[in-house]
Amino acid sequence: MSDESSADRSAGNAETRAANWAEIWEGGLRADLREVLFDAPTIHDRVVEMGRAITTHYTDRANMANMGDKSPLLLLGILKGSYPFLADLARTVNLPLTVDFMAVSSYGAGTKSSGVVRILKDLDRSIEGRHVLIVEDIIDTGLTLHYLRENLRGRGPASVEIAALLDKKSVRKGKELEDMNARYVGFECPNEFVVGYGLDYKGRYRNLPFIGVLRPEVYS
Repeated sequence: MSDESSADRSAGNAETRAANWAEIWEGGLRADLREVLFDAPTIHDRVVEMGRAITTHYTDRANMANMGDKSPLLLLGILKGSYPFLADLARTVNLPLTVDFMAVSSYGAGTKSSGVVRILKDLDRSIEGRHVLIVEDIIDTGLTLHYLRENLRGRGPASVEIAALLDKKSVRKGKELEDMNARYVGFECPNEFVVGYGLDYKGRYRNLPFIGVLRPEVYS
């Protein structure tokens, strides 16, 4: 019998997956990145942890809610950046749930939030009485997410919480929205222009399975 522990095997598998991803993405889009902040295995492992925490938090709430044929838990993805995160996260939440999407805009084609929020696509169904978990790729200035959360709270849900893969806390330091009270956060992100795993620049780089810092010469 092998003396190799499950932890050692897991670490070995993670290293193999990381090497495979690195080989696939050598050159091409990867060349536009200054560095990779979070590789694919690291993102996967963190999303699994978040899914377990969400399952634990909402288990009693889901069982106690009397919603008839409706699932009390709604994962609300914010288009377009959240789609890989939402898909992976939903597969780790062991509860009945439904998925809906909203599209909001405050960036346009630039790299900084304008602070002016527009709803481009609204919900397909009412959220009255339901537990809404906003699934977002990144919290930046917090302006868009704050507006969206307050808008949703006015629609009569049982609760509204936030699950964000990345949080740029340093951007909000000392400002009114410094603490966004996001219940679930994957990683704290440095104040860099990051792309990959749904995050984009002018619609590109969303398909990268990892998250990295875009070279300034690409967008300057």
